[in-house]
Amino acid sequence: MRILLAEDDASQAESIKTWLEMDGYNVDWVERGNHAILAIEQHHYDCVLLDRGLPGNTGDEILTALRRKQLDTPVIFITAKDSIQDRVDGLDLGANDYLVKPFSLEELSARVRSQLRTRQTQPDHQIRFANLLLDTQAKTLTQDGHAVNLTAKEFQILYKLMQKPEHIVTREQLEESLYAWGDEIESNAIEVFIYQLRKKIGSHLIKTIRGLGYRMQQEQA
Repeated sequence: MRILLAEDDASQAESIKTWLEMDGYNVDWVERGNHAILAIEQHHYDCVLLDRGLPGNTGDEILTALRRKQLDTPVIFITAKDSIQDRVDGLDLGANDYLVKPFSLEELSARVRSQLRTRQTQPDHQIRFANLLLDTQAKTLTQDGHAVNLTAKEFQILYKLMQKPEHIVTREQLEESLYAWGDEIESNAIEVFIYQLRKKIGSHLIKTIRGLGYRMQQEQA
């Protein structure tokens, strides 16, 4: 899961980023509103944490632009604006939740989880392909009814491949789904994860498209 944090207070942003990464999320942090807009245009995020008082573009302007593009990404305002009218205005703009500073990091985690649960209660939380069943709510994989133990990154790669199994997924797209900005990525990291996945589910289910990437395949090699 990838989260965009738009916060111009560096100390608070570092605390939030570190905390959410401990929860297992990949967190991209920007300090300016115009940078947040650019990030949203270029990447897919599962949740956006948005300060209302950003330089460049305000949080209100960012949220308005996001909703005009009909993007339904969950947005949680994190702000010092604490009046009832401020909260009403923020929610009416299209925010999914509103958290007033100072707040506990435990509460922030709970609110992020709540937004992600809301999106995952759709009937497509289970993805089937061949003899695989991937459950995005329980974070489990079964093959022919038997549990297959995956690491978090193996699960994320398989999820990315199984979302649209007929499509080729590039190495760059897989890296983007696994790592936040600034993370060190070993040159062969994706190949290692694919190798481990093939050992666990069978080499025939993931096909290498030379020079392009990977996709799922039904037929036995």
